[in-house]
Formats: sequence, structure tokens, C-alpha cells
Amino acid sequence: MMRNLLWVCVVVCAALVQTTWPDFLKIQGVTPDLVLMMVVYFAIAEGEERAMFTGTLGGIYQDVASKAILGHNILSLVIVGYAAGRISTRLVTGHPAVKAGLVFLAGVAQGFLHTAIAYVQLPSATPVISTLIMVVVPASFYTALITPFIFVLLDRFFGGSAQPQGSAI
Repeated sequence: MMRNLLWVCVVVCAALVQTTWPDFLKIQGVTPDLVLMMVVYFAIAEGEERAMFTGTLGGIYQDVASKAILGHNILSLVIVGYAAGRISTRLVTGHPAVKAGLVFLAGVAQGFLHTAIAYVQLPSATPVISTLIMVVVPASFYTALITPFIFVLLDRFFGGSAQPQGSAI
């Protein structure tokens, strides 16, 4: 019970920081996706179900806080959470480079899904290729760079009891 309450607080705080302090986090106009990082962390630590719940909770907050149509962030984060959870069972996720690589791939996938959904809804207003090159890839790279530091904090915060699913013990 207490662990679930802590999980909700961490995910909501990450979404809150990401949506209210984007200038604080910005480097060269690029902002990391903290909610995506939480989704991948919980995909590695606890599996796809917790990752999908994390994507739902963080996505709801992001959708409400943004001017976008409700559901874009939820759908893309839930799909990425499921995929990251399934993939993490087949990887040795104990090394920080593997975790950062998974976050990068998840960021690109989430950005692609989000951009594709926006394009389907309004094709004339969504520059797909330039959005992917100028926004999605740099944001995914920045998120992947800070991943090891945030994952260490999350491991300490959650007691480090969650063993990575795909790691060799």
C-alpha cells in the first residue's frame, strides 16, 4: 500500500516538474521527458503492467496540462511502457548503458507515435520529419543522458528492492 502511494507521488511529481518547470530543465531548447523515464524505469524494475499504469498516470497529467487533445500522451506512453516492459525481460538491464539505450529507443518510439497521431488528426499542421529530427531525437538523447542519475535516485528512493527483470543474478 505504501509502495503504491509512493509510486503515485513520484510519477505525479515527475509530471509536475516536467510541465511546470520546462525552462529549468531546458538545455539548448531541449527538455527531457521525465515521465517517459519513469515509464522505462518501472518497465525494467517491475514489468510492463506497472509501466503501463505509470504511462497512464503520467500521460493523463501531461494531456491535461498541455493544450493537445486528450489521449495523445496516454496512448503513446502506454504503448511504449508495454513494449519496454516486454523488451526488458530479454535484456541484461543491469548496465547503465543498456538502460540509457532503452530510454533513448523508448523516447524515439513515443515521439514517433505522438507525432503520427497528431499528423493523422491534422495533416496540414504537423511537419512530421522536421518534428522527429529537430525535437524527438534531441529530447530522447537528452533524456537518455540523464537516465543513469535518475535511475540511481529512483533505486534509492524505492529501496532498490526491485531487481531488473532481464539481469543475470
